Amino acid sequence: MQEDVKGIIGRVPLGIEGFDELCNGGLLRNRTYLISGTSGAGKTIFSLQFLYNGITQFDEHGIFVATEERPKAIRENAMAFGWDLKALEDEGKLVIMDATSAKLGIGSNEKYVDIRPFDMNFMVDQIIDIQDDMGAKRAVVDSSTSIGFYIQDPAKIRIELLKLSVIMEMLGLTTLFTCEIVDESNLNRFGVENFVTEGTIAMYYKRNENERVHSLEIYKMRGSSHSKKLHPYDITSEGIVVHPHDEVYGGF
Repeated sequence: MQEDVKGIIGRVPLGIEGFDELCNGGLLRNRTYLISGTSGAGKTIFSLQFLYNGITQFDEHGIFVATEERPKAIRENAMAFGWDLKALEDEGKLVIMDATSAKLGIGSNEKYVDIRPFDMNFMVDQIIDIQDDMGAKRAVVDSSTSIGFYIQDPAKIRIELLKLSVIMEMLGLTTLFTCEIVDESNLNRFGVENFVTEGTIAMYYKRNENERVHSLEIYKMRGSSHSKKLHPYDITSEGIVVHPHDEVYGGF
């Protein structure tokens, strides 16, 4: 892989085994990336691992905006990989914002709750307040798809996601937006998500003969060189492990 243009932008290592090698040591700092894939690809696991490793390995606090699952379920699922999110919350190193309960019309006992479902201004205000309190460096919005379904109009979706992306960058946050797709030939659910982020990581879960295989590619990463190949990965008991020296070939 070639060196980065100018080589002056800081890196954010994900700490996901094998991944950082694909992009010269990590993502570019203070930028927003799309994690796109079908159900079962591991988008939420990838995103949580990005935050968990950021806190435990690199001392970078994190914010997780949950628009698909209630925080209780997220904490329980994370424990399957040995990630004690509640402990990190109690230490003031992680915040999980509940942007799901209001959408479902149910109450929430969470400390941080989006009481106006997908009111982007209210969500941004909350994120700014949280950032003022904890000085996070990493953030996840899981998922941009829910926001898109609420807004409906692709033109408005593009404007709102672009606004959120720019504000996250201005706050000094390196951010992942997850995006659930139904057709792996199109990495956008609403045709716009790929255009409002600085990079796209595509995660696949395809059938290969009599079994399904996970693989990923860095579809784009503005301002940085990266692998152009399709690499397999495993979801293990400790999280995602990417195999940077292996490739997935034709017939997949």
